[in-house]
Amino acid sequence: MTVAGYLAVDSGGSGLRVAVGVPGHAPVAQEKSREPVRTGARGIDPGHLMEQLLPLAHALRARAGLHELGTAVVGAAGFATLGDALRAELPGALARELGVRTTALAADAVTAYAGALGPRPGAVIAAGTGMIAIGTDLTRWRRADGWGHLLGDCGGGAWIGRAGLEAALRAHDGRDGGSAALLVRAEERFGPPHGLPGQLYPRGDRAAVLASFAPEVAASAAHDPVAAAILRTAARSMAESAAAVFPDAGKGTGTEARSRAGTGPGSEAPPEPGPEAAEVALTGGLFHLGDPLLVPLREELARLLPQARQVTAEGDPLHGCVRIAAALAAGDLALPGEPAMLHVVTVKGD
Repeated sequence: MTVAGYLAVDSGGSGLRVAVGVPGHAPVAQEKSREPVRTGARGIDPGHLMEQLLPLAHALRARAGLHELGTAVVGAAGFATLGDALRAELPGALARELGVRTTALAADAVTAYAGALGPRPGAVIAAGTGMIAIGTDLTRWRRADGWGHLLGDCGGGAWIGRAGLEAALRAHDGRDGGSAALLVRAEERFGPPHGLPGQLYPRGDRAAVLASFAPEVAASAAHDPVAAAILRTAARSMAESAAAVFPDAGKGTGTEARSRAGTGPGSEAPPEPGPEAAEVALTGGLFHLGDPLLVPLREELARLLPQARQVTAEGDPLHGCVRIAAALAAGDLALPGEPAMLHVVTVKGD
C-alpha cells in the first residue's frame, strides 16, 4: 500500500523553506529558496510561489521516495491580510501540479503557534524583524500587533533598532534621552550620523536594516541605561500583546487586572500557575538576543499573565506546518479554522 506524503511550506521574508515526509513522522527531506514570494496588487502572488515551489517539491519528493503528496500545508507571511489570491488559486494549482488533495493555507503566526505549542490553548509571541502575538482557546484565534514597522510591531527587531538609532541621534544632537554608547555603535555600523537618513528612507528592506541594529542595543544594555530601557519597553510591549490574546483575555481590566497581576494597591502575590494552566511561548530569531531581552520579558509576562505557564517553544513555523499536515491526514485537526488564519480546502479527485 502506497502511503501519501505531506508537503510543508514556510513562506517568509527570506524565501521558502520546504519539507516532505510521511504523516506522523519528521520530514525526510528539506530544502529552501532564497527569494521571497512577491506581493502585488492582488496580495501574495500564487504564481510566483508555485514557480519557486514546484522544482523544490519535485526534487524533494523524488529524494524521499514518495509517489504521492496527499496533503500540503503552506504558512505564509501576510496571509491574514494579503491571502485572497492564495485562497482562490493555490489549492487548485497544487492539485494539478502535484496531486495534492487537501491543502491548508495559514498565516505564519498560526504555523508559529502550531510549532511552538501544538493543539493546546495559550499564546505565542513570534518576534524577528517584526512582532505579532497570537492566542487561541481552540475555538477561535486572537491576534495582536503584527501591523508592520511603520504602524506597530512594537518590541520587534525593527522597533528596537529604530529606538536605538533614535537614542544615538539624540546623543549626536545633545538632546535628552541620548546614548553615547549607541552613537558609537551607530557610527561604526552606518558611518556619520548625517548620512543615516539616506541609508534608510529609500530602501525597500528598511525594516531589516533597522532590525540589524537591535543586537547592538542588546550588547550595550549591561552598561548603558538607555539601551536597557529600550529593551525593557520592548519587553513590556510584547507582554502586553500576549496578554491581549491570551485565552482568558478580557476577564477583568483596570484595577481587577492589576490585582490579578499582583500590582494593584493591596493586591496579594500573583498565583502560581497550575499544571493545567494555558501556556505562553516565545518563537523567532529576535530571542537570540538572549538575557538582555529575555530577562525583562519573562518578568513582564509574569506580571501581566501570572496565570500562564511560560514554556519553551517546541518547534518553529515549519515544524508547525508538519504538525498541521499530520493532524489533517489523521482527521483530528484541533486548531480552529478561519479563512484569514487557517483555511483548509479539499479538492475532489477525477
